Amino acid sequence: MTDATTWPALKRSLVAILRGLTPGETAGTIDALVEAGFEAIEIPLNSPDPFTSIRIAVETAPPQCLIGAGTVLTEIDVDRLADAGGRLMVSPNVDADVIARARAHQMVTMPGVFTPTEALAAVKAGAAALKFFPASVLGPAGIAAIRAVLPVDTEIGAVGGVSDTDYAGYGKVGVRTFGLGSSLYKPGMAVADITARARRSVAAYDDVFGG
Repeated sequence: MTDATTWPALKRSLVAILRGLTPGETAGTIDALVEAGFEAIEIPLNSPDPFTSIRIAVETAPPQCLIGAGTVLTEIDVDRLADAGGRLMVSPNVDADVIARARAHQMVTMPGVFTPTEALAAVKAGAAALKFFPASVLGPAGIAAIRAVLPVDTEIGAVGGVSDTDYAGYGKVGVRTFGLGSSLYKPGMAVADITARARRSVAAYDDVFGG
């Protein structure tokens, strides 16, 4: 049996980060992203009424999609995420208690790291993947240097200042997972614009990694 807390085998390992999303925008935005080929979606908790949006997203997306929250800081947040039906827990930091609570809820976890110490602490805590943030500061070379001291099967995600134009550079050092924020979505953006950006992101991913 596959462990539900490990990073899933997505066709495209792209996480849409919808910071600022409102409940009224959620269904249309999720439909656009899913239609374009996204299978993982994060709604940060510093968005308006995030748990309502997460619940709507879970109800809108196909069951196989990985829907969850970002900027998760406490165990209470994790419990509320579980109540909303979320299965992805993304945090800006490494908090072993928060990761443990998420794993107890059978969630996929992706804590934020920047240094080898943080990365190894996240691995020890049982993280499904590591969110190297801000990836634009480390760059592919910085991530590759840290990756050299991590277990070989560690799932690495590049997040922060990353867009579809950066896939090839990170792909050369073995990174295939990306979190896309403002390059994909900004609050109030029209669904047509979200669709266009999502399709462009998916096409670029397929060009680099194969569709």
